[in-house]
Amino acid sequence: MLALRQLTVDIQNSRILRGVSLQVAAGQLVCLVGRNGAGKTTTFRSIMGYLKPVSGSIEFEGRSIAGVATHRIAQMGIGYAPEESQVFGDLTVAENIELATWTRPQGRDARTRIDLAYGIFPKLRQYAARGGNQLSGGERKMVSIARALTLDPRLLLLDEPFEGLSPTIIPSIGEGIASIRRLGHGVVMAESNVHHIPDDADALYVLERGEIIYHGKPGDTYPPEVMKVISGSA
Repeated sequence: MLALRQLTVDIQNSRILRGVSLQVAAGQLVCLVGRNGAGKTTTFRSIMGYLKPVSGSIEFEGRSIAGVATHRIAQMGIGYAPEESQVFGDLTVAENIELATWTRPQGRDARTRIDLAYGIFPKLRQYAARGGNQLSGGERKMVSIARALTLDPRLLLLDEPFEGLSPTIIPSIGEGIASIRRLGHGVVMAESNVHHIPDDADALYVLERGEIIYHGKPGDTYPPEVMKVISGSA
């Protein structure tokens, strides 16, 4: 479904990603773990077309998308929920969620997609008329993921979906991600806290200083140098 091969990306003449390779198949949950500044967000922004690679390739369903405009990538079926959520404060929850159906009118009808998003996060129905600037951090995160889902994507990129959230809201986000996966969507989740990685994730990649230093599965016995990175002790 998604394949990155030897992806190298510079920002303002500084090398941020160094030969990053990873793969995601349909229905898989793949986790990208790394400390703040390791390059997780840069990886996602490169996939979405915000950044142009220096070298390497990005393929989605067999088609090269490196250098393709961001809105075209979204129309092809990749949804993105950024770490900052970026919910529009002047719009209601309902309007924020509906936005993606205007961006990508093809595919399933808008009502079906919207109902699906509310099915994943039913709590949002009671907040449908509430303004985006009246939401808590966890509620904004739900809206951001729901909005990405109403794009009707085949692949979702979730950047730090649990970062900074109250422990009481984390289970709801986790259950929502599990439900999305059961629908057959591919999911790539970036996290700085390895304890937020679901035990049933299909693959785990550890990113350090722009390089993949480990590829395995959650619960594996990690090499000491990898354990230092994911525990934050290095």
